[in-house]
Amino acid sequence: MKLLLDENLPKKLKFDFSEHEIYTVSDKGWNSKKNGELLKLMLEEEFDVLFTFDRNLQFQQNFRKYPIAVIVLNAQDNAYITLKELVPQIKEVLNKNLPTGPTEIKARA
Repeated sequence: MKLLLDENLPKKLKFDFSEHEIYTVSDKGWNSKKNGELLKLMLEEEFDVLFTFDRNLQFQQNFRKYPIAVIVLNAQDNAYITLKELVPQIKEVLNKNLPTGPTEIKARA
């Protein structure tokens, strides 16, 4: 599976998904791209999933136009130590048939 970490996530998170082909926005040279443009580039390069911390993305984009799965990480902050706790949940979601559009993964209280 080909994954992309949005620029609002720590780059270190990519090492928790080494079983996949995974890139950061920075790896691709796509820094500062607007969400629609980023999703278009992802389609062109055949990405399967975008990981993001941007909870507004689901309300800003038409996922019929951009048929990409998006995993929205919802935690108190986007620090690696916080998001690392979500890795088992993320992997569980990746092992299922991901729907197009956003799937939110929340930190447990």
